[in-house]
Amino acid sequence: MASRARSLLLGAGLAALLLVVFLVTVWLLLAVLEDGALPGGPRVAVVEIEGIILDGDQAVRELRDHAENPAVKAIVVRVNSPGGVVGPTQEIYNAIQRVRKAGKPVVASFGAVAASGGYYVGAATNRIFANPGTLTGSIGVVMQMANVEGLLKKVGVEYVVVKAGAYKDVGNFARTMTPEERRILQALLDDVHGQFIAAVAQGRGLEESAVRAVADGRIYSGAQAKTLKLVDELGGFEDAVEAAGRLGGIPGRPKLIRPRKHFSLTDLLKSELGVGVPSALLPSLPTLRTPLYLMY
Repeated sequence: MASRARSLLLGAGLAALLLVVFLVTVWLLLAVLEDGALPGGPRVAVVEIEGIILDGDQAVRELRDHAENPAVKAIVVRVNSPGGVVGPTQEIYNAIQRVRKAGKPVVASFGAVAASGGYYVGAATNRIFANPGTLTGSIGVVMQMANVEGLLKKVGVEYVVVKAGAYKDVGNFARTMTPEERRILQALLDDVHGQFIAAVAQGRGLEESAVRAVADGRIYSGAQAKTLKLVDELGGFEDAVEAAGRLGGIPGRPKLIRPRKHFSLTDLLKSELGVGVPSALLPSLPTLRTPLYLMY
């Protein structure tokens, strides 16, 4: 009886161990399949640029990983962005250029809007697809700040600044900007605007003079942008995927590696409660925290 009990116990333990091994194997298999590392044909990876560009780390990391993944033969960058902060936008642009130099084609797919920094990112790719009604262009730079000097005087508030460096408080919202400060800031914006124009000219294979002629900050429809050679083709996401597959040498309809979703607290509340979050509870944009953010 005791021997039979030991045998049953040993068998149950072995079965439990095999079950654990099986579950771990399945979990690892699914994780690897999601990353597209197992054999199963060449893939087209998708990188999404959504909303205001405040941080380029995730996009840069995804682009690097796809560049190093032998299963990925081409990348589609799906852009739905009105622009963003200059530095992160330039980081994403440079990351796309590195992927192209590594020998993998990158195709941009513009959604509802791909303007300013959103267009800047797309200009780094091999080809750009936009819908006829996509809002794009807006090749320019902006810096916005408030002057509440009159309001402070009305409520009896004196704003005191102690500084070392004549221009350390350029953009101070509590006083009127001096002509020399305006000249300094304008020179800064002109320099960054020139960087934008040069990046578009390089990415699109255009003369800088041709880009400068359309780089006055105005937005264009996708159809207008095609006429101006700012985009290559009119089409949606599926068209961009097919083009990326062809450029990557993938026969037929390519399989996709889609980005993993990262849900924020706001997304969770919306999905679980079916309601939005009041804007007063959301983090303010950097332009509201400091006057010296340059925005594409």
